[in-house]
Amino acid sequence: MEGYKESFERYLSVERNASRHTRENYLRDITQLEVFLKKRGLCLNNKDIDINKIDENAVRLFLGHLYKCCKKASIARKLASIKAFFRFLMKKGFLSKDPSEFISHPKVEKYLPTVLTVDEAKGLVETARTIVKKRGNGETEKRRKRLTRSPIRRFPDSLTTLRDRAILEVLYSSGIRVGELTGLNLRDADLNRGVIKVLGKGNKERVAILGEKALEALKAYLLKKSEVRSQKSEEGDEPVFLGARGDRIYPRAVQRLVKDTAVRSGISKHPTPHSLRHTFATHLLDAGVDLRTIQEMLGHASLSTTQKYTKVSVQRLLEVYDKAHPRAKKGGG
Repeated sequence: MEGYKESFERYLSVERNASRHTRENYLRDITQLEVFLKKRGLCLNNKDIDINKIDENAVRLFLGHLYKCCKKASIARKLASIKAFFRFLMKKGFLSKDPSEFISHPKVEKYLPTVLTVDEAKGLVETARTIVKKRGNGETEKRRKRLTRSPIRRFPDSLTTLRDRAILEVLYSSGIRVGELTGLNLRDADLNRGVIKVLGKGNKERVAILGEKALEALKAYLLKKSEVRSQKSEEGDEPVFLGARGDRIYPRAVQRLVKDTAVRSGISKHPTPHSLRHTFATHLLDAGVDLRTIQEMLGHASLSTTQKYTKVSVQRLLEVYDKAHPRAKKGGG
């Protein structure tokens, strides 16, 4: 099955112009199906998966297994990946019948995205700033594991804390996706103009704007990074944000950063990097910025995708009204 996955990845990259993040997600979902079938001893041919033996029942068994540990939204995404894979195999003549053709997507629950208030967002990024100041005065945390050797290991605490603050400031200031942030290269940052060039879905490029605080945090991090970075990638591919081992940071590390910082700041909500994107858009909308402008900033292909933020704002208005208006509640005078 490995050869088919490689062909599918080339198809996604060349013909579909899918981003690296999208390709990785598709292949991860297909590999998960492959591992499940191998563990169950299904559709095998000499210990490898025979795609011609995969039928509708095998796919349904996999989806049923997912219901034990995944939300419907995750299952729907994985099914979309599997359907795309089988359609590709059909298109290229590797399969004569699509085993997923008659499997419908689960009905996904509709929900309003998590959005921080202005004070909560400020508290989140200011918490990162406070950690930088404390560690700058010699207050460091004990590490659970010894550090491995890497090109940035001479000043790990100072670099890491500056990086964390810059990440949070950039996410909230620009509204970019976590995959766009981790994919940033040095050549994409124009610190003089205060903008960054990001590669969004479908490999579409756009320019994101950095506010004064985000620009200040990014400059401080990049200055320290240039001092301690002894090994660099090829020219043009040098990542902006580094992980613990000195390589490009992974989205999962950014997700942990947002979660941990939210706990430190005392926020009762459970924000993710995408929550900061929602927060960015909602705060602009609340300030009177029109939807078309927000659509351009977020890189949405359709205005209907951006319009969900109007629902968020209406919901917030209702919450404020219910708390503040004397006749909003039952028994009001």
